Amino acid sequence: MHRGLLLVQDMNMPFKILNRLTNIRRRQRSNYQLGAYLAFVAGAVNAGGFMAISQYTSHMTGIISSIGDHLALNNLIPVLGGLSLLASFIFGAIVTAVLVNWGRRHRIHSEIALPLLLEALVLLMFGVLGAYLHIYKPLTIPAIALILCFVMGLQNAIITKVSRAEIRTTHMTGIVTDIGIELGRLLYWNQSAEGNKVHMVQANRQKLRAHLLIFGMFLFGGIVGAISFKKTGYISVVPISISLVIISALQIYRDLKRFFRSHRRTGSKVPL
Repeated sequence: MHRGLLLVQDMNMPFKILNRLTNIRRRQRSNYQLGAYLAFVAGAVNAGGFMAISQYTSHMTGIISSIGDHLALNNLIPVLGGLSLLASFIFGAIVTAVLVNWGRRHRIHSEIALPLLLEALVLLMFGVLGAYLHIYKPLTIPAIALILCFVMGLQNAIITKVSRAEIRTTHMTGIVTDIGIELGRLLYWNQSAEGNKVHMVQANRQKLRAHLLIFGMFLFGGIVGAISFKKTGYISVVPISISLVIISALQIYRDLKRFFRSHRRTGSKVPL
């Protein structure tokens, strides 16, 4: 009996983890766990994208700087290209904001899962069709860059939204800065502050561990993304896409179940 109960608990564990990642009732730990996995995804897509088009697309710092450089040099075509990438990233963030706010308004379970599913579908399309995207490079390389910038804007807005701007996953500047701040607090010598608790410096060890995890996952994702793209090409993003579908599936299933149940109660036909 006891062994059977343990077995059932073990079988339910994956569902508990998936539920924790995308549940609308959030805890800080859940945000860090979701952020860590999305950092892995961002690192992999960013590195794979660089292997494909020789350009990083997960952060806008370099792109905005290049816009300024080319403006100063009167190179209008690269300026337009940079503005297009910036607009694509912003559009991805806009789509996430619309989906999440729409989900909150309608009180659905999948307000976080919807943009994750959209990201998965875009990456799946990119991975499946990627083999044909090198046919005419002057056209397809900008298209790939726009798609990847959209995906990164979409993803970064997800974790930013649910963590209330505490976590970013597509760029590490803020994460590394926070790591440095917490390490500085950790190494700070408090002896001179004895008897004066006002100036006591203490590190937030939980925050430090979480940011180190996110940084490590981004780096690990970059290594995996570069190696897998080098060996298998565009199809390497398909497993990442499938994983995002799995993460988002539970909450979407709950909403679909509730939708069909409500239509059965009312006796109305579900539109095809």
